[in-house]
Amino acid sequence: MAGLLTLPLTSFTSYRNMEQHTDFEVIIVGGSYAGLSAAMSLGRSLRNVLIIDSGLPCNRQTPHSHNFLTQDGEKPSAIAAKGKAQVLAYETVTFHHGIAISGKEIENGFEVTTEKGAKFAAKKLIFATGIKDIMPDIKGFAACWGISVIHCPYCHGYEVRGLKTGLLANGERAFHLSGMINNLTDDLTLLTNGKPDFDTGQLTTLENNGISIEDRAIDEIIHENGYVKSALFKDGTTRDFEAIYAAIPFEQHSDIPATIGCELTEFGYLKVDDFYKTTVPGVYACGDNTAMMRSVANAVFAGNMTGAMVNKELTDERFLP
Repeated sequence: MAGLLTLPLTSFTSYRNMEQHTDFEVIIVGGSYAGLSAAMSLGRSLRNVLIIDSGLPCNRQTPHSHNFLTQDGEKPSAIAAKGKAQVLAYETVTFHHGIAISGKEIENGFEVTTEKGAKFAAKKLIFATGIKDIMPDIKGFAACWGISVIHCPYCHGYEVRGLKTGLLANGERAFHLSGMINNLTDDLTLLTNGKPDFDTGQLTTLENNGISIEDRAIDEIIHENGYVKSALFKDGTTRDFEAIYAAIPFEQHSDIPATIGCELTEFGYLKVDDFYKTTVPGVYACGDNTAMMRSVANAVFAGNMTGAMVNKELTDERFLP
């Protein structure tokens, strides 16, 4: 969730001339839900904050956001637009529409450079840069991603309950997800896209719960405006589906954290402690780039906490005995 909707910066009165202002207390790279939430915590503490964002959120194809109290069923872009307007009402928060391409440690902080060569410095960094999904080489998959090819039962499962459903996954990940999805539909097929990777016990459990396995390689997701109609296999046959869950790999959306020394977990997320600190002092991270629970609600929570933790660190550094 690293990006945000594309809106003209002049729509917000908090847009300021950054040629005259390049030093901040905190730079937040990524201005979607986690980044905006962190900025609100900091803005309410009168911290001088810069948000850098590209305007390309990972959920920009998703028609509705769910499982977020007070915002259930709202368009993601509407949530983001309202959040951005509220955050920029705090006069110490500034927004820069651009892509951060590099970062480095400097004396007393960090420097971030954008694709157009703008340079900004701050005492602390927050990466709310999200992750980038790696789409499989299946025609039609990307066009359906976030619409009817979905990643999370909590975010989308209720809306596709009872439908003829596929799960594009294999092994432990597929087995884990199949139990949750089976609670939402009795018509579930595992699409392993090759040889199934399950032990005898798992196969027995799947069979006992009426979950079938389809191991033929998929060539195309046939759809209409992003809504799945069927899967076309490489042997030329098809099988009808109305929704397909998919567990696909990802990579960090930004490589800046790695270049300044932030460690990753074994699963590829930025390693943070309970206070959202990365392994580099002064650098924090929150949102999808740190957590397996990928949702708007979780991103907002993590951003809120991260902003508070950064404010505490800045306070402790200044409020000396």
